[in-house]
Amino acid sequence: MFDQLSAECSKLTTRRYSTSFSLGIYFLSKEIRQPIYSIYGFVRLADEIVDSFHQFDKKYLLNKFKQDSFEAIELGISLNPVLNSFQKVINEYQIDHELIHLFLNSMEMDLCEQTYTPELYDTYVLGSAEVVGLMCLKVFTKGDQKEYERLKPYAMKLGSAFQKVNFLRDVKADHQALNRSYFPNVDLALFCDNQKKQIEEEIEAEFKEALIGIKMLPLCSRNGVYLAYIYYKKLFNKIKGLTAERIMTERIRIPNHHKIGLMFDSVIRHKLNVI
Repeated sequence: MFDQLSAECSKLTTRRYSTSFSLGIYFLSKEIRQPIYSIYGFVRLADEIVDSFHQFDKKYLLNKFKQDSFEAIELGISLNPVLNSFQKVINEYQIDHELIHLFLNSMEMDLCEQTYTPELYDTYVLGSAEVVGLMCLKVFTKGDQKEYERLKPYAMKLGSAFQKVNFLRDVKADHQALNRSYFPNVDLALFCDNQKKQIEEEIEAEFKEALIGIKMLPLCSRNGVYLAYIYYKKLFNKIKGLTAERIMTERIRIPNHHKIGLMFDSVIRHKLNVI
């Protein structure tokens, strides 16, 4: 009963925080939906600590979260339902603990003001996004290490592309509310269209490479991942059509009714095998 409650908490966390990922997970095969909810719930809690809990000691909370996470994995249980759900996935799918360390390292980077060099930028994206894609890939490949290694670079590219779209989408809030600037050699106070275009060219190349890997995914995961890809590509294209000045003044969104339309388009493409 407690494991079921834990799973439901991770699922609810995903649904409350992300409509787009919830839709994508719904179109995964039923047997792998819950493990992905569990991974997202873990990631979401860590992200909330560094982004939202401004009135609390974030460093303490993140360190405690880290300790509790690895203790849960070692013991095979946690009274924190989201961590209990997460440890079950880590242990069942034998996910490399180094991926968790890299993720939490990137979360720690958000605790203090950073001047991002290209190297730090790559480190942050690796930990905050690429390794999350690899955790999910472990679930998708169901223990087939050869298939995991074959698809690994594409999963990393997709995670990176998603994160960089998030950076552009959230650039106003990151700069004004959190005093963050992830893009190396970019002063957001002077952010211009040429700089935005360079970032977009990098993202475009990653999306193109990621799609190759999506087409090679097992049937159990292909449709759900493709739907998330389509949503982020739509968001990216919307951002591309705006000026740097515009995205510095508002958060760009895809309305929920458009997301539903993308969902049906994705399903049709998947069934016709034309992704």
